[in-house]
Amino acid sequence: MPFHDTPGYPAGRTALLFIDPYNDFLSEGGKLWPLVSEVARSVDLHVHLRRISHAVREAGLPVFIVPHHRAEPDDFRGWDHPTPYQLGAARMQPFAKDSWGGDWHPEFAPQPGDIVAKEHWGASGFANTDLDYLLKQHHISHLILVGLIANTCIETTGRVAAELGYHVTLVRDATAAISAEAMHAAHEVNAPTFAHRVLTTAQLLHALCTPS
Repeated sequence: MPFHDTPGYPAGRTALLFIDPYNDFLSEGGKLWPLVSEVARSVDLHVHLRRISHAVREAGLPVFIVPHHRAEPDDFRGWDHPTPYQLGAARMQPFAKDSWGGDWHPEFAPQPGDIVAKEHWGASGFANTDLDYLLKQHHISHLILVGLIANTCIETTGRVAAELGYHVTLVRDATAAISAEAMHAAHEVNAPTFAHRVLTTAQLLHALCTPS
């Protein structure tokens, strides 16, 4: 698929951010899969992630993997004020270090040439990581966000990206959440306050291969 400059996606300045492509989120048997599976199936999540991943690599767009911290048992011992989200993670141990759940989903593992950012501890892929630095070093200004979860890591990373001056696109059927209500809040209520575009996979791929 040829990639052309478009009004929203300039060549050489557009990248895909794939957030948290772990087995625990995306594979049967993953610790978090039961929480997101109903919504994921309703939007054909895996189909759309495959289509986007293939299309952007074929087009030569860079792919940045934005991974959550891989859990270890004593992660938050001695912390002054871990968040409720982090305390829940301490109990469940999602993406546990050196575990199958903390491995990449085999279909969405980093490929040669992909860039893997430092692991984030909270919901933002930017906070306390090198993501912003890596993007700037690669001259990226336009971001397409896919992965998990719509109303946590996707939304928070997108909000921070917008605050940092990036053009942000969310893809409503290339993510999932624990409920339809959470998906609605993420895309219909919250996204218009920061995202430049909220598209379907079909709309995104059409935009990427349509010349300006």
